[in-house]
Amino acid sequence: MTQALQVRNLAKTFVLHTQNGVHLPVLDGVDLDVRAGECVVLNGPSGAGKSTLLRCIYGNYRADSGEILIRDGDEIVDVASAEPRRIIALRRATVGYVSQFLRVVPRVTTIDVVSEPLRMTGVGRAEATERAADLLTRLRIPERLWNVPPATFSGGEQQRVNVARGLIVPMPLLLLDEPTASLDAENRKTVVEIIRSTVAAGTAVVGIFHDAEVRDAVATRLVDLQPVAKAAA
Repeated sequence: MTQALQVRNLAKTFVLHTQNGVHLPVLDGVDLDVRAGECVVLNGPSGAGKSTLLRCIYGNYRADSGEILIRDGDEIVDVASAEPRRIIALRRATVGYVSQFLRVVPRVTTIDVVSEPLRMTGVGRAEATERAADLLTRLRIPERLWNVPPATFSGGEQQRVNVARGLIVPMPLLLLDEPTASLDAENRKTVVEIIRSTVAAGTAVVGIFHDAEVRDAVATRLVDLQPVAKAAA
């Protein structure tokens, strides 16, 4: 299987400027390998840096040291040192991310929120809208809500829109941060099915799932993270 992601000796410390510059180390010497067609679930207690690791891989947080090597076609990109424009290009066609929260432009309709990432890859509006409609239907978002901005939705509905938006473009690497946290049993089952089919199609997935049943259903491998010893400045 193709190596999709390699993390080498990654470190990340936050500086709390509002608390006299206290240093909060979150990641220290983290290594991770993820291949196409596997779902690696990050395991460990709260504060172990699971979400921070995902955000470093996606480029939302800049790592202090180490490497984050992502295969982009025939090229290997080190997100830890890449320029912002290169990271943005990766996000368009190589690395997908589904967080716990939906963040979108106000007043944009649900169907446009979901179809936008596909349209940004060059797919025509009609095809992108059709594929968005298929996902929204599968995730039980009623058609009457498709032309309504999702900011007015319940937490569970927003999360399903978030999942649809994050999965509409097939990506070689997919990062999932608690995608089922706000969902009821039926919708959790649907999202599990989508994740499993995505992995079966060859996507490399790195995820966080606090729900043990969901974790066991999707994981091909667990990777344990432990909290780093905290040190003051």
